[in-house]
Amino acid sequence: MRRVRHAGAARPGVLTDVDGDLARMRAAVAPLLEHDNRFGGTAVAPAAVRLWRAGQRTLDRDGVPERGRAGYLSAVAELAEIAGWLLFDAGRRDAARTAFLESRQLARQAGDRPMEWFALDMLAMQDVDESRPDGALRIADELLTRPGIPPRVALIARVRRGRALARRGERRRALDELARARGALEDSVSPRDPAWAWWVNDGEITGHEGEALLSLGDVTGAIPKLRRARELASGDVPGGRFPLYYGVALLSAYASAHAWRECEATLLSIGPQLETVTSERARRRLRATLRDISRRPDAPAWVSDHVRAER
Repeated sequence: MRRVRHAGAARPGVLTDVDGDLARMRAAVAPLLEHDNRFGGTAVAPAAVRLWRAGQRTLDRDGVPERGRAGYLSAVAELAEIAGWLLFDAGRRDAARTAFLESRQLARQAGDRPMEWFALDMLAMQDVDESRPDGALRIADELLTRPGIPPRVALIARVRRGRALARRGERRRALDELARARGALEDSVSPRDPAWAWWVNDGEITGHEGEALLSLGDVTGAIPKLRRARELASGDVPGGRFPLYYGVALLSAYASAHAWRECEATLLSIGPQLETVTSERARRRLRATLRDISRRPDAPAWVSDHVRAER
C-alpha cells in the first residue's frame, strides 16, 4: 500500500486553493452516491477513482499545508472509501480492496476514527461476499473490542460476524449475532454514531438475515426475509440498485426452493430494472443464478425460456 509522506509547509505554487479543493471533493460525494443508489456503481466508479487519485497526488507531492492536512487526508480517505464501494458494485474486486485499504491508511493518518471504522467495515463486507469468513470475523472482532466504539458501529460489526458465521455453517452462532444486531437496532442510536451509519436500518438488517439463512441452506426462512428487504428497498428508491439486488437474491432463493412460478414472476419484475441499473455485482449474481436454473432438470420449459431471454 502506498504511504502518504508527512508534509511540512506547502511548497510555493504547488497548491493555492486547499479550501476550494476540499469543497470540490466534498461536493462530489452526494452525486456519486445518489447515482449509485439509483443506477448502480458501475458507470460512476471511474469518476470516483479519478477524484480520489487526484487528491492522493496532491498529498504525495506535499501540496497541502500542515494546518489543513488532517482535513484533507479525511476527505481523500472518504473518496477512497466511496471509490472502493463503487468498484465493489462494479465487480472490480481487487481494485475495491485496494481502495478500502488505502482509505483506512489515510483515515489513520488523519486521526479520523469514524472513517477508519467505515473502511474496516467495508473490508469485512467484502470478505463475507467473497467467502472469506475468517477475515471478516477478525475485522468484526477488532471493531467490537475497540474501546468506545459507537453503538451503530458495533451493531454492523455484529451483522458482519453473523454473516461470516453463516458462511462457515455455524447456524446457531450466526443467528444469535444477527438477533443481537436486530435487538440493538432501536436502542443503538447515539450522538456518537458516525454520519456514515445512516444506512443501518430495518431493511439492511432484514436483508442480511435473509442472506445468512440462504447461506445456511434455509430457503424457507430466507424467502420472507428477502421479500421484505426488497419491499423496503423499493420504498426507499423504487427501481434502484438495492431493489434489483434483493430481487436477484430472491430469484436465487426461489430457484433453490423449486418455486418456479415465483421464479417467473421475479424474472419478469427485474427485467425493466436491468435496462437502467448497471450494478455488475447484481448482474454477476443473476448470471450465476440463471446458469443454475438452466441446469435444473425439473425446471419447467417456460422458466427455461425466460432464462434464455434474460441471458
